[in-house]
Amino acid sequence: MKIGFLGAGKMAEAIVSTQVQMGGASGVVACDISPERRDAMAKQYGVAVTDCPVETAKKCGVLVLAVKPQDLDALLADIKKHLTAKHLLISIAAGKTLAALKKAAGTQPRIIRVMPNLALMIQEGMSVYCAATNAKPADKRLVAQLFGSAGAVLELPEKHFDAVTALSGSGPAFIAYVMGAMIEAAVALKLPREEARLLAEQTLIGTGIYLQNTGRDIGEFIRAVASPKGTTAAGLAVLEKSSLKAILAKTLAAAAVRSAALR
Repeated sequence: MKIGFLGAGKMAEAIVSTQVQMGGASGVVACDISPERRDAMAKQYGVAVTDCPVETAKKCGVLVLAVKPQDLDALLADIKKHLTAKHLLISIAAGKTLAALKKAAGTQPRIIRVMPNLALMIQEGMSVYCAATNAKPADKRLVAQLFGSAGAVLELPEKHFDAVTALSGSGPAFIAYVMGAMIEAAVALKLPREEARLLAEQTLIGTGIYLQNTGRDIGEFIRAVASPKGTTAAGLAVLEKSSLKAILAKTLAAAAVRSAALR
């Protein structure tokens, strides 16, 4: 089975890299209009490359739609007449619903929509998928394997995808923004910038892994760190009086609204 990537940007590259690590380079075709991206994919991963979406559709039974959302309709219009019931389309285009994909691609191919994030590039991604009614159990297993090899994967109803896009799709940028602010605050306290970044990064990583591995209640975890009248309690008192929760709620809501507008 050959997997064709229509679009060879950073997200597609992250998925390709995991396939290559698993010994699947010979079954991958990367299609992109950019000669630089094609050269990079061929040299780095040893996969076949092309600039022709139609050729890719003819050769590959699985097509990962990895172009920008605004370019997806034109791409599908180019290959629509070559799509059959034997094709599985896996879309990672933000905001594009299963209904929109079906309208653009036709009724024959099976379709699964995935919302990944950039952490796929270091095999720590978070990918959420939903499947059209014509998708087979084997199609879902393939998607779970493809994206699960580069992080965690979860199936959810499509009605949740705008929220998913805001939280895990855009979330890395929001978390990095907060981390950057904490680094700046530490620098203001005379901590060297390089050391402040390391402390912030490792604290974020350690907290996430601990909570994930233990399943501990977040409120309980906070209380465990914050001893009465201690340093953590002093800092939390400021957070609790701030509008941080409201700001984060507005941030995710704005991202979700934009996701809905991309349909």
